[in-house]
Amino acid sequence: MALFKRRQSFNVSEEKSELLRVLYSFKKDFYIVGLFSMVVNMIMLVPALYMLQIYDTVLSGRNNATLIFLTVIMLFMYALMGFFEWTRSNILIRIGNKMDKQLNHRLFQVAFEKCLRTGSTDSSQVFGDFTNIRQFITGTGAIAFFDVPWTPIYIIVIGLIYYILGIFAAFAAIVLFFMAFLTEVVSKKKLTESNNAYHTASNFAGVNFRNADVIESMGMLKNVREHWMPKYHKFLALQSKASEKTSIVQAFTKFFRIAFQSLSLGLGAYFVINHNYITAGAMVAVSILTGRALAPVDLAIGGWKGFVSSRDSYKRLNQLFSSFPEREKGMPLPPPEGKITVTNLYAVPPNSNMQILKGLTFGANAGDMVAIIGPSGSGKSTLARMITGVWKPAIGTLKLDGADIFTWDKDMLGDYIGYLPQDIELLNGTVAENIARFGDINSEKIIEAAKTVGIHEMILDLPNGYDTYIGEGAVVLSGGQKQRVALARAIYNNPSLVVLDEPDSNLDDIGGHALLNTLAKLKEQKTTVFIISHRNHILSVVDKILVIANGTIQMYGSRDDVLNAILASQKKMPTSPATQ
Repeated sequence: MALFKRRQSFNVSEEKSELLRVLYSFKKDFYIVGLFSMVVNMIMLVPALYMLQIYDTVLSGRNNATLIFLTVIMLFMYALMGFFEWTRSNILIRIGNKMDKQLNHRLFQVAFEKCLRTGSTDSSQVFGDFTNIRQFITGTGAIAFFDVPWTPIYIIVIGLIYYILGIFAAFAAIVLFFMAFLTEVVSKKKLTESNNAYHTASNFAGVNFRNADVIESMGMLKNVREHWMPKYHKFLALQSKASEKTSIVQAFTKFFRIAFQSLSLGLGAYFVINHNYITAGAMVAVSILTGRALAPVDLAIGGWKGFVSSRDSYKRLNQLFSSFPEREKGMPLPPPEGKITVTNLYAVPPNSNMQILKGLTFGANAGDMVAIIGPSGSGKSTLARMITGVWKPAIGTLKLDGADIFTWDKDMLGDYIGYLPQDIELLNGTVAENIARFGDINSEKIIEAAKTVGIHEMILDLPNGYDTYIGEGAVVLSGGQKQRVALARAIYNNPSLVVLDEPDSNLDDIGGHALLNTLAKLKEQKTTVFIISHRNHILSVVDKILVIANGTIQMYGSRDDVLNAILASQKKMPTSPATQ
């Protein structure tokens, strides 16, 4: 039985989501916060008790010593309450900081995976969602939820003074709880839709502003703004509707809270005057206790918007954590030599159902230099992403030295892979940091890579040489310079496999010669190279050619065999009348 209970407990723990497990790890801290909240709320009885004693004991007995003694005790309890409230807030802040420390690497990974696997460019939402959760936990919203359970306690104390007043306080609390429920009903859907509309509008603006030079040069700002405005107006309309509805509920809530507190005083006065069931001090104490009993509910209603926002953020993060689980660390494998084996490979881009690559099967030995050619849209860049392990095959396998390249631990494999994408993006940092892939700065290897691609002198001419900060979008460099720096990054530290997607698209004649020299050195080092290019001078240095069209392999073999086959097929094509 004990074994069964332990196994059942384990299964329950396993069923918790990753984010919930992190929150659950702070249960002891939350218990302490609950304990401190209990002390704070018990001390909050002091104002009512102090007022009760002033009216019923001090004033009737005209005893200065009693007044001084009660006042000293009251001040001491208030100071103690302030200390516990300060400590409670610090504990919640510490929980938020610990959560950040535990999750920051996962948040960064999830934001990256979201962009990589879905094509999204809005990575900031992940961090914004976590900030919402942390701010709610460390703010007044969480404290209100700790204080709400004490509302029944205050009502019981009021009932002990006089049961009818206790019933009245219970009725007042029920009304305010109903108003809290009404706030949830009227605001949940609209606030959720409003948050989603805001993210849609901000993401649209962020994506388009990355092409600010294109927008400015061709006068597209007005058109882009006209496309953005409906999205933003939708957000404003939804937020306004949600705010209007919640403001009505909050107005009624404030009315009821103040009215109930005043009515409790009036009802108490009635029992003092007509029936003499309670004293004047008890009358005032009941009014104070009623206000205190209703205050947490009122505070919770006031912070309901933050609660809904943090709840939506929690759901989104939970979904992302489930969709992109933490990468498993496999057993370390020996450094790859560069042998590629592709079997029945099908590729489907993220957020798409269209097959780009269909049933590709081929292989390349270590040290082979393979050119991938074909018309635009045939799947060449997709194949480049598959070879580097960026995208997971929909069907089939792509192996590097016999191991699935997609599941290979990228932290270990990355040093042995070089990739130059078609769309060049350098990271915010210095030239040296970009070439070194933001790893440890090894000046000898950085300079070696720069000299290999022929940019050492060009870098020295920059304002701070290798320490020149490139900045967002690499605005310091021209398109050709960016491409050559990215090429140096691709060959840095002599990788075993290099994939170059249109590496000469922005190069002049000098850059083109430097690229040929780079390819010659890679061949000398027995590096496996896949290069996508249509330039004849590039085809002259490769060993094999892979021809792709419509996502399928048309030809694959040695360079001379494929070129001869292409030439023969072109000769067999009938000449159109227009060209005769």
